[in-house]
Amino acid sequence: MTFLAIAGTLAVPAAADARDLWTKQAANTWYARQAWPVGANYVPANAINQLEMWQAETFDPAVIDKELGWAEGLGMNTMRVFVHNLLWEADPEGLKRRMDAFLKIAARHHIRPVFVLFDSCWDPNPVAGPQHPPIPGVHNSGWVQGPGAARLADRQGHPKLIAYVKDIVGRFAKDDRVLAWDVWNEPNNEGGGNYVPTPDKKALVAELIAQVFQAARATDPVQPLTSGLWTGEHWDEAATLDPVERIQVENSDVMSFHDYSWPEKFAARARQMQSYGRPVFCTEYMARGAGSTFDGSLPIGKQGKIAMINWGFVDGKSQTRLPWDSWKKPYTFDEPPVWFHEVLRSDGTPYRAAEATQLRTLTGRGQK
Repeated sequence: MTFLAIAGTLAVPAAADARDLWTKQAANTWYARQAWPVGANYVPANAINQLEMWQAETFDPAVIDKELGWAEGLGMNTMRVFVHNLLWEADPEGLKRRMDAFLKIAARHHIRPVFVLFDSCWDPNPVAGPQHPPIPGVHNSGWVQGPGAARLADRQGHPKLIAYVKDIVGRFAKDDRVLAWDVWNEPNNEGGGNYVPTPDKKALVAELIAQVFQAARATDPVQPLTSGLWTGEHWDEAATLDPVERIQVENSDVMSFHDYSWPEKFAARARQMQSYGRPVFCTEYMARGAGSTFDGSLPIGKQGKIAMINWGFVDGKSQTRLPWDSWKKPYTFDEPPVWFHEVLRSDGTPYRAAEATQLRTLTGRGQK
């Protein structure tokens, strides 16, 4: 029987119809069948956030097809893609149709995405419908949290969030076009930017994320579930993990983590994650100004058979070519001295040709 930790203090049995957490052997057997996953966190250049990417009025298959074609040309075979509970609440069948359309496009380019269900970063007050334009000079100025502060605090509304998880994961649970499910991005992140922090956020997330894992697992997906660690120094020491992190570690079929630091620290964090004896995904890396680069981290990932998914792909409305500190002091010039994230310019040409060459060389895929 699988047990799920609630807030790090209580373990309750999973639902009777939920599949078990994969054993280490099962997880490693699954991973051995996969080509080395390499890709990027993806939102189209013409979308400021996950809502604008997926809403019917702004969903743009032509742009997605063009950009995923560029990804295929670089040797990428996965993309980490965020969805949102508000999309499902507004139009559940439409969202699933658009996700299917996205998967058809991705499959044509031999790309299998990792879908992210919830996210604790940036704006805690998401609103469906037309999104505001980018704030000039500011990194990721329109990204929104899911479920958002109000919905997170409303325990009576949590069943609707669980219904979203079961419906979305259940729809694609047997679909080999999906590589994995990342159930919650940086769940214990306070938010970032200049936003007001959500009261009692970590405790609320610890309560809900365990239910999210359980709900996703109840659909019996053939794909692994995960949620990545991103802060702290000793991920291999249970005593140092906070309640949210313990739930992440205890419920992930494959381990995942984020690292935006120099190669030495990336390697140390990778070893800590590998200590759990499961496949490891790095679902965010590559922030040039912070010391995280393709040439520093990608070879380590290949040597360690770690799935590598960098932040950002095509420069666009997310403006993540700009660094995090632009929230404190917006950049007044269009081109920062060094791009923070992003691989390609808006016309599909590489920001750095050497990075494109390295991606094609290390993956053994791609095209010149």
